[in-house]
Amino acid sequence: MPKSSPRVRLAAVALTAALFGASAPVAYAAFDDPDPKAAASAPVRAVGKPYVKTELLFGTAKPNGGSPVTDKEYRAFVDEVVTPHFPAGLTVENAYGQYRDAHGKIEHERSYKLTLLYPKGEARTAGAKIEQIRATYNKRFAQESVARVDDNELVDF
Repeated sequence: MPKSSPRVRLAAVALTAALFGASAPVAYAAFDDPDPKAAASAPVRAVGKPYVKTELLFGTAKPNGGSPVTDKEYRAFVDEVVTPHFPAGLTVENAYGQYRDAHGKIEHERSYKLTLLYPKGEARTAGAKIEQIRATYNKRFAQESVARVDDNELVDF
């Protein structure tokens, strides 16, 4: 067998490594999708229209030590205050939570999560209504706060 020079061997090793390196991404890509052409041509369709989802978290413990807000009181609050502002619909869930009050004490309490969905174009008007709801709950039930979480969503009914 003829003896090759170190330069030729180095070139052969470099060429082999380059060929293996170039084929590796192609090989791994084959595992991702059995038919890459079909995946590339498949349309991606988002369902729904732009809405805002607001979640309000209502605690039931009263900082002054009074009895907690009852289910009957909360349902009356939703009927009297929330529903007139959002008659199209809402969702109420029972929850349990905790928070650190103004005095640094961690309060554990039964709570409610209220979810509202409204078109993104109505966000300014809905936001003002939501702030009225929060202020009314705080005043009526001697609460320090009602947490508010807003998120953009695509919604389809």
